[in-house]
Amino acid sequence: MSDPYEMLGVERSASLEDIRKSYRRLAKKLHPDLNPGNRKAEEQFKEVSSAYDLLSDPDKRARFDRGEIDATGAERPRQRFYKDFASDAAGHPYADASGFEDLAEEDDFLSELLRRHRQARANAPGADVHYRLPIEFLDAVNGATIRLNVPDGGTLEVKIPGGTDDGQVLRLRGKGAPGAGQGKPGDALVEIAVKPHRFFIRQGDDIHLELPITLTEAVLGGRINVPTPGGAVAMTLPKNSNTGTVLRLRGKGVRRHAGGHGDQLVKLKVMLPSAPDSELESFVSGWAGGKAYDPRRDMQP
Repeated sequence: MSDPYEMLGVERSASLEDIRKSYRRLAKKLHPDLNPGNRKAEEQFKEVSSAYDLLSDPDKRARFDRGEIDATGAERPRQRFYKDFASDAAGHPYADASGFEDLAEEDDFLSELLRRHRQARANAPGADVHYRLPIEFLDAVNGATIRLNVPDGGTLEVKIPGGTDDGQVLRLRGKGAPGAGQGKPGDALVEIAVKPHRFFIRQGDDIHLELPITLTEAVLGGRINVPTPGGAVAMTLPKNSNTGTVLRLRGKGVRRHAGGHGDQLVKLKVMLPSAPDSELESFVSGWAGGKAYDPRRDMQP
């Protein structure tokens, strides 16, 4: 929040009466009832109300001037979690109009605005709560149901739709902080963090896989098993397949929100045996065609 003196448009030496007059003027101008649908005016009204709450209290004002508290009245900055909102109705400067009763007594119009504001807050909805949930790559692609432990010791059951992407936020309605009075509870907003897979890579709705193949498979081709997020499938390998050749498995990628699936793109990588093979060495030594072929002929500067 901005400096409370600046928010109210008064000097740091301003008297309490000057502060009251400035707040009364701004409250009439910015009150949400006079600016329906104007989010900017609503936020400004909250800020000037918070500024008045601080500066109209001699103790808070003195502590702020000494630098002991910030403009929100907090001792030091801290991250707020969902349970903090449960006590907002008791301590939040906009929870009711009790702090502004002296102003309301002097102005019937302002009194009516604050009365409406108090009624609205009495049954205000609860705040939304934010969580971050790490999940496995295959759970994001295929879908899963995962239990999320929350700070109060409870759990939330999070249904992960197939095709969920990293950074996507899932909304669990009514699983946030409780509302005030008869107000509805807020929602739980769960940000998904997808862990990397050891050989699958997702790009949009497609899955990319670098697949090792033997020299025999590369030369002769044939049917080989290929892993996909939904399980292994058979794929036809053409004869004379080189490292870098990309083959497409249609419909074996990520589920699309609009229906259907992406593809899986399989990039071949010819791998020789890790241990020396004398038979292979003997064959290659006598292979005249292999000696005549120059795979780098197009790389001359």
